[in-house]
Amino acid sequence: MTSTPTFELARFQPQHFQWQREGRVGIITLNRPERKNPLTFESYAELRDFFRALVGVKEVRALVITGAGGNFCSGGDVHEIIGPLTRMDAAGLRNFTQMTGDLVKAMRACPQPIIAAVDGICAGAGAIMAMASDLRLGTARSKTAFLFNRVGLAGCDMGACAILPRIIGQSRASELLYTGRFMTAEEGERWGFFSRIVAPEQVLAQAQALARQIGEGPTFANTMTKRMLAMEWAMSVEEAIEAEAIAQALCMTTADFARAFEAFSNKVKPAFQGN
Repeated sequence: MTSTPTFELARFQPQHFQWQREGRVGIITLNRPERKNPLTFESYAELRDFFRALVGVKEVRALVITGAGGNFCSGGDVHEIIGPLTRMDAAGLRNFTQMTGDLVKAMRACPQPIIAAVDGICAGAGAIMAMASDLRLGTARSKTAFLFNRVGLAGCDMGACAILPRIIGQSRASELLYTGRFMTAEEGERWGFFSRIVAPEQVLAQAQALARQIGEGPTFANTMTKRMLAMEWAMSVEEAIEAEAIAQALCMTTADFARAFEAFSNKVKPAFQGN
């Protein structure tokens, strides 16, 4: 029986995006600014594997994902992905769509809350990554589009038909997925896609500040909140109430819960340690 290799965050050096850690916050930067940070076969796979590996990383408690050079992500690279896809057989195409969907599943299964700091173009698979994040901050320059129908494909890609309507509503999601048009920053905030709109020069800093705030909270409880936000989509209200009762009871067994009570009793701010 072989054991699974342990992921060593301190030695991790990604080849297709930038990674840095500031305290309890990890920052992923899509870094091909000359092409508005498109994704390739390799970056899809590396991002998927990284989010999967973060399941066991205790020292990172929240994540920020952003793009370099004033844009978030322009989607799949036209020359490095779209062109080759037109020459693939059915098995190869299925492997590709499975891989892209697995990236979204890995983001949702990752225990750390993910904050997308979105400036400029956020299109195609880039829009999907923003959608799959737990929170999104935008700027007045943010332009978000699910462009799949513009290249002859369906809007049902990487979970868009399941997730997007839950964020902005069925009719608005249908409009974006049928037309492929850009959602403006004002629409994105008004429809609930963005939590708020901030100045371009502040979007990363504010995303990091929000991530730090989350990272200073009770880790087990935050992970439970993320898990239940995802799982309760498929539950009735009665099932959700029962599941939350069990989840909250588990949170009450943590040392952080006891720390919060002690801090409250002493009229000080609790210092959560993540256990």
